[in-house]
Order: sequence, then C-alpha cells, then structure tokens
Amino acid sequence: MRTRTVTTAALVLTLVASVAGTAAGGTRHLPGTACPVFPADNYWHADVRGLPVHPRSAAWLSHMSPTRLLHPDFGPSYGEQPVPYGIPLTVVDGTHPKVQVAFEYADESDRVGYPLGTDTRIEGGRSADGDRHAIVVDKSTCRLYETFSTYQTGSGWTAGSGAVWSLTSNKLRPQGWTSADAAGLPILPGLLRYAEVKAGRVDHAIRFTTDVTDRRHVWPARHDAGSVSDPSYPPMGARFRLKAGFPISSYRADTQVVLKAMRRYGLVLADNGSPWYFQGTADDRWPSGLLDQLKTIPASAFVAVDTAPLRVRAGSAKVRVP
Repeated sequence: MRTRTVTTAALVLTLVASVAGTAAGGTRHLPGTACPVFPADNYWHADVRGLPVHPRSAAWLSHMSPTRLLHPDFGPSYGEQPVPYGIPLTVVDGTHPKVQVAFEYADESDRVGYPLGTDTRIEGGRSADGDRHAIVVDKSTCRLYETFSTYQTGSGWTAGSGAVWSLTSNKLRPQGWTSADAAGLPILPGLLRYAEVKAGRVDHAIRFTTDVTDRRHVWPARHDAGSVSDPSYPPMGARFRLKAGFPISSYRADTQVVLKAMRRYGLVLADNGSPWYFQGTADDRWPSGLLDQLKTIPASAFVAVDTAPLRVRAGSAKVRVP
C-alpha cells in the first residue's frame, strides 16, 4: 500500500443542477444502521457526468495500463482463502469496548479508542497477508473507524495507520495526513455493496487502484504515496468516469447497475495496487455472472474528469449545491 480552473458560467450551472439532483435524491442508510454513508452533498455522491474531461486525461491513462480490463477485487474465494475476497464491514453499537491501537504511522493517525475485538472482520481473514483493512461503524454514533495492516497480538492491537470519521460530516482529514488508504480518504464510501447492487441503485463513486502514481494528490485526497514525480502520471484523488457512449444495454441487469454508477459517479483513485482493480465488500453472495461481465470492461472506456468545479473549500468534501 505505501512507499511512504476556472469554468464558464454555463458549466457551473450544469454542475449545480446535477449535484442538486443527487442531493435531492438523498443517500440511503447503511444497512443495519440509521447512518448515511456521508451526507448527500459529499464528494462521493457527486454526479460527474457534466464535468469537463481533465486536460491530462490521455496522459494519465497512458500510464495506467490502458489495454487492461477492469477487475472486481471482491467476490467468493472458492476455497482459496477462508473468507470472501473484498473488504469486510463490521457494525457495532456504543456498548462495544474500545481499545488503543499502536500505529506505525502514529503522527498521521487518529489516536483514539477503536471498537476492535474478536468480532472485527479483517480483510482476507485473520491469517491473511496483504492490506488487512478493518472497517468498523458504530451505529450508535455514526462514526466510522478504519485501519490498515490490522493485527491483534498477545500484547494488544497494532496497525499501520488509522482514521476516524463522522458519517454525518463532510470534514476532511488534515492536509498531508494518510488514512487507511494512501489517498487519505475513507474507504467505506467507495466500496460496492451487494445489497445496493441487488436493489438496483448505487449512489456513489467507486474506489480503485493503479500501480504507478505521481507524488502529489488532488482534492479531496489529502495524501499521496507515489513513486514518480511526473504530472503525466495520475495523482491520488484522480476521478474517472465511464464514457457516456459506452454501450451497456447488452449486459445483465446487475452489471448495468454498476456501469451506470461508473458513468454517473465514476471511479476514485485511492491507493497503489494492481491497475484497474476496484473494490467491493467481502460477501459470498456476489454472483459470478456479474463479476465475469465486469471483467470485460476495458480501461479505454474511461476518461479522467476535472473535479475542481465541485470544490467548495479545501478542507471539506462538500460539493457545490444551490
């Protein structure tokens, strides 16, 4: 994970209208809670169909294995690991005990009590290698706790980094701070969830990775972990959308739900990893037909968009609304 604009008035009006439509539709509560996955006017819920193509779109894509096909980084493991692929979610209530966590990157982590325990689900399972993310929502307070490289040892809990958010707030982390993601963003709002796809409505952007990134980040990302200093490579926080003309009518209904979200809300570059791997929750109910079709979508069907017109202020993930 770690290696340690000016717009026209017409464009602004178009963006305001599209974002207002998103906000008016609202966001659904996280299942099993009364908590939104961030406010309706949050960056993750912004409709990006009206945004201009970023001037560096072609350059960025040229360094992102443009001949690749998308890869859903979630689904049944078919016995290759003890739990499904994907990033799991644990929901607790306010009575859950909190523990102190020893962080490798303590100076950029939220050093508070985390509601971790034997019930905490860890990415890949407790014996896994890899990023070992843990995502926990306290449904009593609507607080989100996320950790990276999460371990429970005989002497307590350790993690590479940890971050805490209020799911009812648009506040970003301090500039320059990481999170459980290299981009310093929350992971939860960018995960595809089985229930929302089954219900036929995904109302947010989707988190994805690529292998080589620039040593910079763009709003609302707060941190970067690139290996090159070259603006022709994508920065953390870059956002990509599926081209409007990409045909989707021949796909399964559930595949179309995901593709419509990629066209309306797009993908957000949030971490270093395999090119065009995008993330969902760990759930063995993901249908193989959906996953197989998503693996046929070409990276060349995407463009990078300029999200600067959405920004209200640097320290907030709130987007422009009337």
